[in-house]
Amino acid sequence: MLKGIDPLLTPDLLKHLCAMGHGEWVAVVDANFTAEWLAGGKPVVRLPGQSLERVVRAVLSVFPLAADVAQPAGFMQHGDLPRGQTTPAQAAFIRMTASWEGLLPDQVEAIERYDFYDRVKAASLIVQTGEATAYGNAILCKGVILPPTAD
Repeated sequence: MLKGIDPLLTPDLLKHLCAMGHGEWVAVVDANFTAEWLAGGKPVVRLPGQSLERVVRAVLSVFPLAADVAQPAGFMQHGDLPRGQTTPAQAAFIRMTASWEGLLPDQVEAIERYDFYDRVKAASLIVQTGEATAYGNAILCKGVILPPTAD
């Protein structure tokens, strides 16, 4: 056990998040996602029984979002919903990134399904949740942690 670390962050997940560099992407996908097939040999960490919101909260507790990317967070757009409408899981993801990282709604991108698959193929890590909501998939770009400034 470590003090101050979200208990959802397994040693394996922490290792992969820490090894990622600036500008790399982590995909947080739902229980029905074809993670293994799209991973192409990249790591897949499974957190069964956990919601998209809960996993993103844990990841963002240690993972800085990229400040130099216009949209460092995105989610798979639900194919049956008009653009701009979201599922409850997607809405929770948007709220989560706003509260943890201060992103504005236009900094969280709605990504068409097949474009999302392409982005996952390019991601460095896939975290598969137990999210049962259709289109409960998100992607985050890693930023940098700057050294403290001298006062």
